[in-house]
Parts: sequence; C-alpha cells; structure tokens
Amino acid sequence: MARIKFEAVGKKYPNGFAALENLNLDIADKEFLVLLGPSGCGKSTTLNMIAGLEDVTDGNLMFDDAVMNTVPSHKRDVAMVFQSYALYPHKSVYENIAFGLRMRKYPKDEIDRRVRDAARRLEIEPLLERRPDQLSGGQRQRVALGRAMVRQPQVFLMDEPLSNLDAALRISMRAEIKQLHQAMQTTFVYVTHDQAEALTLADRIVVMRGGVVQQIGVPDEIYERPRNMFVASFLGNPPINFIEGKLVDLGSGMAVERGGLRVALPPEAALKVQGQSGRDVVLGLRAEDVVEDPSPVADATLSGRVAAVLPVGSDQFLEMEVEGSKLFLRLGKECRYREGDNASLTINANRLHLFDKQSTQSLLWV
Repeated sequence: MARIKFEAVGKKYPNGFAALENLNLDIADKEFLVLLGPSGCGKSTTLNMIAGLEDVTDGNLMFDDAVMNTVPSHKRDVAMVFQSYALYPHKSVYENIAFGLRMRKYPKDEIDRRVRDAARRLEIEPLLERRPDQLSGGQRQRVALGRAMVRQPQVFLMDEPLSNLDAALRISMRAEIKQLHQAMQTTFVYVTHDQAEALTLADRIVVMRGGVVQQIGVPDEIYERPRNMFVASFLGNPPINFIEGKLVDLGSGMAVERGGLRVALPPEAALKVQGQSGRDVVLGLRAEDVVEDPSPVADATLSGRVAAVLPVGSDQFLEMEVEGSKLFLRLGKECRYREGDNASLTINANRLHLFDKQSTQSLLWV
C-alpha cells in the first residue's frame, strides 16, 4: 500500500522564502498523479519531500498512517527517475540497473532475474553490456526507468523525465510510462511543465503556481472547467483566448459585450451571473471552439480580419483581429480564409469560459 497524504504541508527556507504553502493533498494507492506548473511553482519541492530530499517545515507528510517528516530517504520505499537520468558513465547498462539492488545486498541470482526482466519489458536487452555514452537519449531514459523498476518500490517518482528528448520520442515514451504504471500497479507521482504530458498520463492533475495549488482534478475537468485564468491558460495548445468585456442584460438572458462584439451566454452560465450587468469580465475561448460557417444568430458570431493563416498539417490556425484583440483559432485543413480576409465564425457558446476580471476566478464554478 502507498497512499501519500499532505496535511497543511509547507516548505520555508531560512531566508524566509516559502517554496510551498499549506499543501493539502491525498494521493491514492496506485494512482498516477501529475504535478503541473511553471518553473518555481513548487512541484519539484513537493516531489523531493516525498523522496525525503527536502524537509517538511510545516504540517505532516504521511505514507498510509505513518508520519514521514523525519524519516530519512533511504528508509522510504520510493524510487526516483531524474531529468538528467543520473547514470554512472563508467558502468554498463546492466550494472546501472543492478546498482541499487547490489547496495541493498540482494542475492546475485535475484539481481540478475530482476535486471533481465526489466530489460525485457523495456526492450533494452541487447544494450545490457553497453555504457551510457553508447546510447541514445531514449535508450538512456529506459535504463533510468529500469533502474527504478527493479527496486519494485511502493512509490515511483519522476521529475521531468522526458524533457531532454525530442518531440517524437517524448510521445512514444509517454505511452511506455503509462503502460509501465499499469503493469507495476504502484503509486506514480510525476512532475512536468508540459501540459500534453499531464493530460496524457494523469489519473489526476495538480496545477501549481507560486507554491500554491490552483486546482486538483481529473484531466477533463482541469481542461473543461478551469477554476481561474491561470489554469485555463496553462492547458491548451494554442493557449486559450481571453477577451475582456462587460456583462450586459439582454432581457432574455446575459451576454458579454466588447465594442461591436456581443456574445450571448448559454442559459446555465447566464443564470450564474444574472443581475450582474456592468461587471468587468474576461471571456475565455479555446481555439477549437469555433466553426467556419457563420451562425444566423448574431450573438454567436465572431467577426474580424484574418491577420495570418498557419497550416499545421491536419488543421489550420487563424490569427484573427477582433475588436482590438488578437485571437488564435483552429479550423480544419479545408479552411477557405486567407490572410487579409474578413472572417465570420460561429462560437460554440456551451464551451465558453467566464472569469471575473479583478479576481481572475471562474464565474461558472459558483
């Protein structure tokens, strides 16, 4: 069993800097949890606390029912995969994978069985006699995974393990890590700043900023129902479009207005902001939530000048100027618009996001 619980955990350094504040988090046994956020948000600090590499200065960190605050790292049943792979350059692949087991005095035949089993599962059996400098980046990453696997830990920790790989290899390694989790049936905690990795791998995502948790949820919830503008902007490619405006009462419902642009809110959203006409708000529109055919309903139409058309294989991105805002929108490869055209697109109002301009918090979570 490997349930990990943070109870009001904080990390403050002697100079007064707080790397982590009041973290309350319950990681279930066998869960794949991803800590997501920009550099300096506290995600690696959180991971290092689990590993025992950082001290807890406030609150309690627990494994199952045991408080781990003062338990040294070598007495925690965890294995860690680093961004740099941290392989011994003078040792063979076999010896790198076996190193942790040798340090723990495992029998020779048990070490051999575990190393070869891990190598088989990671498809690196032919590489066992090579040294790290004879391997590609992807092969080194597999060796680092193998070294952690053979420990058969209760908790598997990964700190940006794919950031040094090229784009194509990152995609294939994501699939391998997902399969590894399913096969090992143990708790995984994974740190990344890459939203695609988080959405692909996670059972749940913890979005962090400045040492504070912004939102915790399953990938679909984080993407579809962000609690604030930071969370909304951190997930999505290209990033979500923000349009500042004011709430207006149409009599039959509520809308957001900016100059000549008026976007009617769907009934459920309108009900949550009823009676707040004049409030400064920010409308969130994801790139994929428009279609090329203009709507007969004016309050669902986005009109403006096409500043640029950017083909990306199966899709085309449009940079569109609308009421002083530059929006990035995604259409199919059959898109008929060209640079300089005036375009009219239909908004999928049911997928709009709405935030308070001052607090940046979602008005649709009320």
